[in-house]
Amino acid sequence: MMASSPSSTATTSWVEPAPYIAFEPLPRKDQASENVAPSASNPEPLDSNATAVLPEQSLWRASLIIGTLSGITLTSSMTTGLLTVALPTMATDLGLSDALLLWPASVYGLTSGCSLMIAGAVADVVGSRIVYLVGCFLLTGFILGSGFAETSTQLIAFRGGQGVAVSMCLPTAMGLLSLYLPKGRRRNLGFAFVGAGQPLGYSLGLFLGGFFVDSIGWKYGWYLSACVAFIVFLIGIFGLPKENAGAVPEDKMRKVVFGIDWVGAILASASLAMLSYVLAVISNDTSSIKEAPQIVLLSIALACIPAFAFWMEQQKRRGKPALIPNSLWKTTAFSSICVMVLLTWAILQSIEYLLSLYFQRVQGVSAIQTSLYFIPNIIIVAPLLMAVNDPDWSYWYASFLAVLLSPLSGDILFVVSALIITSTFPDNTQALAGAVFSTFSQFGTTVGLTVVAVISSSVSQSSAASHTHSRTVAGGATYSPQNLLKGYQASFWALFGAAVLTCAIGAFGLRDVSNKGMKKD
Repeated sequence: MMASSPSSTATTSWVEPAPYIAFEPLPRKDQASENVAPSASNPEPLDSNATAVLPEQSLWRASLIIGTLSGITLTSSMTTGLLTVALPTMATDLGLSDALLLWPASVYGLTSGCSLMIAGAVADVVGSRIVYLVGCFLLTGFILGSGFAETSTQLIAFRGGQGVAVSMCLPTAMGLLSLYLPKGRRRNLGFAFVGAGQPLGYSLGLFLGGFFVDSIGWKYGWYLSACVAFIVFLIGIFGLPKENAGAVPEDKMRKVVFGIDWVGAILASASLAMLSYVLAVISNDTSSIKEAPQIVLLSIALACIPAFAFWMEQQKRRGKPALIPNSLWKTTAFSSICVMVLLTWAILQSIEYLLSLYFQRVQGVSAIQTSLYFIPNIIIVAPLLMAVNDPDWSYWYASFLAVLLSPLSGDILFVVSALIITSTFPDNTQALAGAVFSTFSQFGTTVGLTVVAVISSSVSQSSAASHTHSRTVAGGATYSPQNLLKGYQASFWALFGAAVLTCAIGAFGLRDVSNKGMKKD
């Protein structure tokens, strides 16, 4: 097995909800209405109440709503944690070759990333609740299928299906929170708990994955995750209040067909899909970037970016629906938070992946011990600690602090970015707002894993070429722990640099938001 290939995508870890922050809309409501043309991706209200928040929920109902919407993020993250620890064993059992080692993780991000915009736009027309429930049901089936997989092809296919199903749940969760809960403490806590569901699920997945791998088998982790997803689906049917009917089904179908900016959605999705695919391929073999298929796909993907901007401008000039109007990017806070989400998720996901490899392949600890190491799970400090860490040092000396500190920025940024992005979009496009947030976080994961895979592989290979302690084992080339350490340390330094850049962007882009964001009781 190729030691330099990423073994899985890791989901970020956060610790507790951030304090209450009440942001003023960015831009103001009158500006948003000017920037976003009425459509299905930015639709006109289906009736006078279509964009209004439902009557205030009781504490019990609000808690049930938040728990249900957090449950599916917890479940999807459980599978990522399972994959992080169990992938080496799964690769052996299912015959997953080194060339495909990255794909069970990468295909999940690829399919979800290219489906988010379309799912969010459709949900704003047909209703976020129905799209969320359908996504929960499909996710249950695909997780169960992963447990029943007998070949590597089946596993990759089911993981791809999970990505599509999750793309129906993530943006609609934000849309439903904005619909059910008025602006204020409850909505902020809702965003915080939805974000916290991801690290909690990931931590559970890590622990259960290590336990099942070393006991009754990795498949039972997927069976358990499928049961949790199905329970969340059943609770959602009865626990999520129905949205206002608004329009007859025929009218909704007409808006789906003619009101959504399908050209913009396809351009954005196609560009993300091709970029994600190319990044996944070159993360396994950097020389493949010179091959014709990758060159063609990368060229088309990059060409779609200016084409998307041009199409948005044309749609606005003609008074037709625009998926994400260009004018939104002129809002400094919105642009800055999108870049920060991309960089932060790249750092968080990558450091989780690198920590797992570091513990198992450099320090030689078992899967269950690795999962226990992640239990503690200020991003700028975590990669710095691991960059200077010595593998002979005790876990408690530096690694523990890196794991402990790594999630905090993700928890805070999730709440802040959710509030800023959702306040930038009109009330009737909150699912699309959630799709924008999720797209940047998913694509950040892909970018981060690719960068650290390329860096660690290149540095490890260079180290092996210049030292005599490199070695080759049956089933593929690998490197000694000394060579792997060189590659991992280089990756940690790169993540530290990205963290510094993220801080600089936040200091500049959010300087006005921070002054007026705190509630004055």
